[in-house]
Amino acid sequence: MSTEMTKVKEQTPAETGVETTRNRPLWRPLTDIVETRDGVVLMVELPGVAAEHVDVSLEKRVLTIRARSSVSGPEKLRLVHAEYEPGDYERAFTLSEDFDAERIEAEVRNGVLSLRLPRSAASQPKTIKVKSA
Repeated sequence: MSTEMTKVKEQTPAETGVETTRNRPLWRPLTDIVETRDGVVLMVELPGVAAEHVDVSLEKRVLTIRARSSVSGPEKLRLVHAEYEPGDYERAFTLSEDFDAERIEAEVRNGVLSLRLPRSAASQPKTIKVKSA
């Protein structure tokens, strides 16, 4: 595992102190974390969730993702069998200090939330030009 990957650490529900009181299942969505040249991209699976039902917050270096799926069956058809039930999604990660919170971007497309976490300019690698004497 790359040392850069350790800069995003998942938090457990006990660490976040969040307790749900809803009468719906609470899912922990599958998440892929990819390191890029500029930072990290998190790809979070949120099937059945529209962008307006996603809440992403960053407080004290803890990135929290909450989402709510809705039931949407085909019109004029009766559901006979469902492979999953709608519910709420929640996941939290602790970020290192080298990410630029002001430039984080989020987008939902085809049931996947993509979060781009760019590193701050101060944490980017520097190239030092060597002069000949």
